[in-house]
Amino acid sequence: MISKFLSKLKSILFKSAVTSETPLKKEKNAAKSAKTKTKTKTKTKAVNSKKNIETLTTLPGVGAKSAKALYEAGFKTTKAVIAADEKDLLAVSGVGINLVKKLKKLK
Repeated sequence: MISKFLSKLKSILFKSAVTSETPLKKEKNAAKSAKTKTKTKTKTKAVNSKKNIETLTTLPGVGAKSAKALYEAGFKTTKAVIAADEKDLLAVSGVGINLVKKLKKLK
């Protein structure tokens, strides 16, 4: 039992003196962490776009489809939609004249 304890103690003490990671392992670990960061950024962007689309649905007459179309056309906020020109709004597919009239009443 004491010999097991001593062998564990030696392995712990001498392990810190010798690096266990080879340069190849370090590169793999760095690549994994970079992939994780990229995935996190992508998830964050997806969450932000969903929140922005949901915010656009608070405008009168704007449903889920038209909110998504407005977002993809570059109108990311409700202020941007309200401030937009009528011609620009009509150029978005799924946005008709009646919706534009409702939005212009908000100005």
